[in-house]
Amino acid sequence: MAVYYPPVSFHFLVEVLGFSANSHDVRFTEVSGLAVDVETEEVAEGGENRFVQKYPTRARYPELVLKRGLLADSELIGWIRSCIEDLVIEPRNIDVKLLNDEHQPLVTWHLVNAYPTKWSIGDFNAASNTVSIETMQLFYQYFTVDRG
Repeated sequence: MAVYYPPVSFHFLVEVLGFSANSHDVRFTEVSGLAVDVETEEVAEGGENRFVQKYPTRARYPELVLKRGLLADSELIGWIRSCIEDLVIEPRNIDVKLLNDEHQPLVTWHLVNAYPTKWSIGDFNAASNTVSIETMQLFYQYFTVDRG
């Protein structure tokens, strides 16, 4: 019987479709916001006071948060600045891939119609010895998942 080991979470790749996959723009240190929950509506049932009924209404997705070391020249940051500063919203699809030890995708999340809603830089502190981290927050409509 083969022993199963869960995949590691530090071996991943983020691709913003339409940008070069071989550039530094795909190298992130952290990804969060891959989740979905179902909103519900509570309805009090007439004559039954012990509980209320809950009915599903729609799926809700949080915003995707990407973190990486600050890049001085970045095609991705150009797109983000265009969307945020000029309000030229050009949604793009994004693939987040969890990779195996041979750098092949184990699971791929396809995020549909993403666009940036926030960009920030970490604090500067002369007393610490850390890398400057930029954070990008993106809205997306939904995602699909491919396994294997």
